[in-house]
Amino acid sequence: MENSDARKSPYKFEFHLLADQRTINAFALPGGQIFITDALFRKLRSEGELAGVLGHEVGHVIARHGAEHLAKQELTNGLTGAAVLATYDPSNPNSRNSAAVAMAIGQLVSMKFGRQDELEADRWGVRLISKAGYDPRAMLGVMEVLKQSANRGHTPEFFSTHPNPENRMTRIQEQIKEEFPQGVPQGLKR
Repeated sequence: MENSDARKSPYKFEFHLLADQRTINAFALPGGQIFITDALFRKLRSEGELAGVLGHEVGHVIARHGAEHLAKQELTNGLTGAAVLATYDPSNPNSRNSAAVAMAIGQLVSMKFGRQDELEADRWGVRLISKAGYDPRAMLGVMEVLKQSANRGHTPEFFSTHPNPENRMTRIQEQIKEEFPQGVPQGLKR
């Protein structure tokens, strides 16, 4: 991170390994706290893949996704609540359906922001890990791990806060080509 945009950010990054051996996940909190579960850590096959996960999560912090998400969620909840109050009539049981639709729309709006944040964090990950001396193609290995875990309990992308790993792999490959139009430099660690 010394040679990257992460150093220029106002955040003091701290990295934590959670003793959760069942959940394959990593996440970042606003302000620079980065967490990876033991279940995900054990599935990674190289330092480069670990750098990819951590670079992605650092990207969330730099892009202020956590803070933005909280603000958007507050706004969405307020608008959804107003829509529910405007459409609900206690004397008409059918008005419950309108309230349920308003709540579902609010959730879908929040999920869309989540998917865009994930793609932006992947772009940051490509940039950050290559500056740290790691081959950004290692992030494709992370997507394989996520793809395998998603296949066990697959949720369609439309209902997920994360894009499908296959879609993310395509975007990561595009980002690598954009960052390195002449090809990934030799000597980066995988």
